[in-house]
Amino acid sequence: MRIFTLRIAAAGLCLFMAACSSAPKTVWDTTYKEIESNIVAPVFPDRTLTITDYGAVPDDQSVLNTGAINAAIAECSEAGGGRVVVPAGVWHTGPLTLLAGVDLHIAEDAVLLFTNDLSQYPIVITRWEGMDCYNYQPMIYAYRQDDIAITGKGTIDGGGTVDDWWAMCGAVKYGWHEGIVSQRIGRPQLGIWNETDTPVEERIMGDGYGMRPALVNLYECKGVLIEDVTMLRSPFWTIHPLLCENVTVRGVRLINDGPNGDGCNPESCKNVLIENCYFDTGDDCIAIKSGRNNDGRRWGIPSENIIVRGCRMKNGHGGVVIGSEISGGFRNLFVEDCEMDSPQLDRVIRIKTSTCRGGLIENIYVRNVSVGQCKEAVLKINLLYEQNENCERGHEPTVRNVNLENVTCKESRYGVMIVGLDTGENVRDITLTDCTFDGVKEGNLISGQVVGVGSENLYINGELIEL
Repeated sequence: MRIFTLRIAAAGLCLFMAACSSAPKTVWDTTYKEIESNIVAPVFPDRTLTITDYGAVPDDQSVLNTGAINAAIAECSEAGGGRVVVPAGVWHTGPLTLLAGVDLHIAEDAVLLFTNDLSQYPIVITRWEGMDCYNYQPMIYAYRQDDIAITGKGTIDGGGTVDDWWAMCGAVKYGWHEGIVSQRIGRPQLGIWNETDTPVEERIMGDGYGMRPALVNLYECKGVLIEDVTMLRSPFWTIHPLLCENVTVRGVRLINDGPNGDGCNPESCKNVLIENCYFDTGDDCIAIKSGRNNDGRRWGIPSENIIVRGCRMKNGHGGVVIGSEISGGFRNLFVEDCEMDSPQLDRVIRIKTSTCRGGLIENIYVRNVSVGQCKEAVLKINLLYEQNENCERGHEPTVRNVNLENVTCKESRYGVMIVGLDTGENVRDITLTDCTFDGVKEGNLISGQVVGVGSENLYINGELIEL
């Protein structure tokens, strides 16, 4: 009898397994897994150089260690790669240039503190808010260098305060006064160059334009790892991978309360993993970009295949954001297992664009996100962003296939907020499944031509809602 029972059980197991194998796979089982498998962090040779061997001196404000650190990086790269160690101590420095095969390792209790002396920053090719230009070198910069890393338990401090870097934004609340050259000069000029297709080699910023550098800008690099470090007080955006492929940002703490103080901004990047990071920012925590207006359309390179998981967001204009410099388009975002909570967090998932931008944004998948509170909306899609921008209009953007599953929030003004265009049905196929939003003050707000918005098991303030 026991043998018979086992045979019946085995037969039942076979039927169960057959049923499971025939169940349709979801995009999380297919596209997500494929993207994940294509993101591989670089591995470095077993070679270690220490910056003190090149003359670096800690804890001395009168010494800039720029030359010593860059010499160690250069020699390490020329030797075939390895690790350049910044040991414990405070190391005052100017901008650093990361080279192929080098892991810049900031040891625990080490601080890289960058100078605010603009004369130390040479002019290099970069992008500023999605517009191509030559500007002050970002504090850590790489151009066309593969297999690079910034790792360690130490701190990278951009030194931004209302007395220097942040005042350059031109806003009084960040310390601006008549004696400071601010981006009130440079930003409008760069916008004109963008709109008039001025050749990039003629767009020379730097002195007299007031355009702040990013903390980390990696331009056209493949195989990037940023892991475990704490990043503070960036003058501008904090981590800005640009036209990069195969990027991992893991276990990083990003704290930046300054203007345009975004945490991580992958721009026209492919295959990016951002996981187990902490964000407390003065702007968007994560903001995905692909170029602004003419420059973005001229390159025509979307950001694509980005995974965000296990992250915590505190303050910021948005938790995970697409735009607004998104003219090249974007596809394939997967967000899961994140926590967000702050009265100073404006939105959870945010898509912002306009008829200046154009571009196609598609395939957004979000699941298992827990929110304590946010100020405005859990999901906000806005196609009328920056309506006062001086630009060529008529480039209608499209946002489609946005999916939220098992997203909960305890307090917000709106659950879903969608601002579409008056014509064109440019927002379509938005779905919320098994979501619960409590403490919603004003329900949902949907305007413009929006089609295919639906929900299943969406509860707002305890009531089942159909979008």
